[in-house]
Amino acid sequence: MCGIIGIVTKRREGQTAEIAVECLDRLSYRGYDSVGVATLGDNLEVVKMKGKVEDFSHKFDVNSIRGKVILGHTRWATHGPPTDYNAHPHTDCSNSIAVVHNGTIENFRELKAELEMLGHKFKSQTDTEIIPHLIEEFKRRGMDSFSAFKATVNAIEGTYAILAVIRGDNRIYFAKKYNPLVIGIGEDTNYISSDIPSFLPYTKTIVVISDDEVGYLTADSPLNGGVYIEHKGEKIEVNDRIKIINWDAESASKEGYRHFMEKEIMESPRSVKETISGLLADIDEVMKAVKILKDSRRILIVGAGTSYHAGLLFSILLQREGINAIPVIASEYYNYRTSTDDSILAISQSGETLDVRLAIGKFKAEGSKIISLTNVIYSEISRQSDVSLYTSAGPEIGVAATKTFTSQVASLLLLWSAIKDEDFSYLRNAHIVVEDSLSLSGKASAFGEELAKQSNAYFLGRGLSLPLAMEAALKVKEIAYIHSEAYPAGESKHGPIALVTQGFPVIFINGEEDLGLQDNVQEMKARGSKTYSISINKSLNTDREILIKVNDKRLFPLAIAPLIQILAYRSAVIKGTDPDKPRNLAKTVTVR
Repeated sequence: MCGIIGIVTKRREGQTAEIAVECLDRLSYRGYDSVGVATLGDNLEVVKMKGKVEDFSHKFDVNSIRGKVILGHTRWATHGPPTDYNAHPHTDCSNSIAVVHNGTIENFRELKAELEMLGHKFKSQTDTEIIPHLIEEFKRRGMDSFSAFKATVNAIEGTYAILAVIRGDNRIYFAKKYNPLVIGIGEDTNYISSDIPSFLPYTKTIVVISDDEVGYLTADSPLNGGVYIEHKGEKIEVNDRIKIINWDAESASKEGYRHFMEKEIMESPRSVKETISGLLADIDEVMKAVKILKDSRRILIVGAGTSYHAGLLFSILLQREGINAIPVIASEYYNYRTSTDDSILAISQSGETLDVRLAIGKFKAEGSKIISLTNVIYSEISRQSDVSLYTSAGPEIGVAATKTFTSQVASLLLLWSAIKDEDFSYLRNAHIVVEDSLSLSGKASAFGEELAKQSNAYFLGRGLSLPLAMEAALKVKEIAYIHSEAYPAGESKHGPIALVTQGFPVIFINGEEDLGLQDNVQEMKARGSKTYSISINKSLNTDREILIKVNDKRLFPLAIAPLIQILAYRSAVIKGTDPDKPRNLAKTVTVR
């Protein structure tokens, strides 16, 4: 879940490091325990530290770092705690090879022991450090740089996106397996990164790298051999891979908002509108997905975190139609066995979530058809799918999913209506429901300010409101660090209510005109709870309430989603936490 960037340029050396640090800042949602860069000019220079990108910029004079080839890394710690010496890049014994890596090397202990027996000295606790030493060892045995790099990749087991530079060679070597890696083609400068937004201000021309591919990058254009890729020894025709994306650089900047999360919540109406428009424009693909789902004995809906909550809501909609739909937490995929009669709907904002990828790999091997819903075109999950559907939320920088969740829900409502053979023209007004909801932001912020004073909270819901309650509890936990739990409201009597004392906050999510929630509210009030509710069309008579008018009740999840996000955001701001970069979390989870 780290962020990596590589830049190779023909331009003046003084600009390269500054650009690399800017790119790292746009990647910091992937991890921010430590940061570092390696520059290659006449010599190899490595500068790194524990801390965030802004700390790095304050500590070091970036403009003084010279080199036309540069690697950068921002870390989410897996092997070894966040320290200066565990920060990437890592080097070999002779300080002539530097490597940055995202992923996990499963056999690093065995390889490290072998390398130590051969005289290699290690300076960190990371699994990554074996990579430069392996390259060094293979070069000692007479291999050229690319052969040594490929031999290293063949020796390691696990997941990886690797970038390496070698002194005396103005190329960036790369390899990918399970973790994202994409090339950006610029004028006199080429980029390679974990994610497109990192280099978006400089180019919209990309080449996506697939699993088990290796290659190298120079400053030349692809037409002149600037990008070389091979798969299991076979050369890939790079020009066939070149794509132009339609994201704009401004969409990846704060545009005057205090945090990316706030900006991205406010972008939800546009994201929903563009998502629905995009799916309707690609209705043939939607209907291919619908046919697969209708013809299935079972539908397994796979997701992690927020995407799982969107999938859970969709599964309830399908179950109410008598369809055998099973929500699956992606990391628990091994508990399920599928067949050719089953279909899989994989939901992932990034399209790179490792647990989702492993799940669809297993289910595909068992003969099931794969449908994906992602926010990133050409992502690994979308490329592994029989049918690929996309939200059009644009880049989301804040770690906590906001506009992407709302766009996922809108997409799934369209898919649900299509499965029912229902006219889904009502979804053309979906963005208006989100806009109307955001007009109540002040009330949701007031809820958040009160919640910020608490240590614990319950979020309760019934039916389709339960996944929204679960999403609200997750958001409050991950960015405000308040212990919050979600339960089916009727289940609260079977244990959870024992913790309710005077003033204990209980937030009810009510999207379906009660379903018995009135009784649950009274139960909590009788125990001294401070009750809150976010309700559609009908009051629950809680102590504090946000009441939203929604004419078409099918759209109620789109009204509730932005308000629970604002509630959590405001709680975080009042507590003084950073909602864009919650501790211990990263945007795209690419480790198991």
